Amino acid sequence: MEFKRRQTQQIKVGNVLIGGGAPIAVQSMTKTDTRDTQATVEQIQRLEEAGCELVRVAVPDQEAVESLEKIIPRVNIPVIADIHFDHRLAVESIKKGVSGLRINPGNIGSKQRIQQIVRQAKAGQIPIRIGVNSGSVEREILEKHGQASPKAMVESVLKNIRIVEDMDFHLIKVSIKASDILRTWESLKLLAQEVDYPFHAGITEAGTLYSGSVKSSAGLALILRDGLADTIRISLTAPPELEVRTAFLILSSLGLRKKGLNFISCPVCGRCRVELSPIAQEIEKRIQSVNQPMTVAVMGCEVNGPGEAREADIGMACGKDFGLIFKHGKPLRRVRQEDMVDEFVKEVKKIADSS
Repeated sequence: MEFKRRQTQQIKVGNVLIGGGAPIAVQSMTKTDTRDTQATVEQIQRLEEAGCELVRVAVPDQEAVESLEKIIPRVNIPVIADIHFDHRLAVESIKKGVSGLRINPGNIGSKQRIQQIVRQAKAGQIPIRIGVNSGSVEREILEKHGQASPKAMVESVLKNIRIVEDMDFHLIKVSIKASDILRTWESLKLLAQEVDYPFHAGITEAGTLYSGSVKSSAGLALILRDGLADTIRISLTAPPELEVRTAFLILSSLGLRKKGLNFISCPVCGRCRVELSPIAQEIEKRIQSVNQPMTVAVMGCEVNGPGEAREADIGMACGKDFGLIFKHGKPLRRVRQEDMVDEFVKEVKKIADSS
């Protein structure tokens, strides 16, 4: 089954194509103080290792703007400046070399201030992401609708889109998010009837690693099924590298991106004759940096184990005190239980290195 993507305009953020049939891009946001150049660079480099394709950084003041000039040359993915309230920060961020902006025109101020941002963005062909969250809907729109409903959120984002469209600017990406699934999904469906700009999607403030991953997976399954995302971010109260890995797991599970690992392990039952949980967890931990598309299976018994292991690129079926490693559908070798993790990880990395 293939999910049909909505037809959109295409923009380019740095070297990454967004919309217009381009692969769904994975984005994250740094959680460091942007004014701390070294910490921010190191976090972005970890994001790159995890496969992140776009990164957003908070730019709350001029000191953060100055830090951008030191950060951008040291990283390899496009940097997007997140700006609120002060138009001068957006203008200066473009001059420092960012590849994109994230603004809410409604909180920037006067038309003249927004024009200054748009003028600078036009000159540098810098896309602007216009974002509205359920918590940022304008007071008059909230009063009209009674709450931050999907219709209210769409009215708010359209109002902000029209501000820059009226300035003949169309290098636009749009995000409209709530912390619950149904409002986010309904808002995107309504907005898709109004504009053909690419969408950035996710469930905002989703939660901690466990609860947030579950909520994001459920929400993005609906959003992606309807073709309503061109870039995604998983918003977790967790290190941003885990946001990226979760994003790729979701996309891979739905057959929308083939990057990184598809990790399979059995739930364990009374037939299992090894302590599989710590073995599987340790293997997954040690191979999580592998970005090549690969299906890896760690199975616990002789019923489903050999079949699942054969179907994977690399798999292991465990018996009492041993594991049988399969590679590309064929038995490779038998290993002792105490050597399982080391030997299996070694074979995974061999495949990765040869790809």
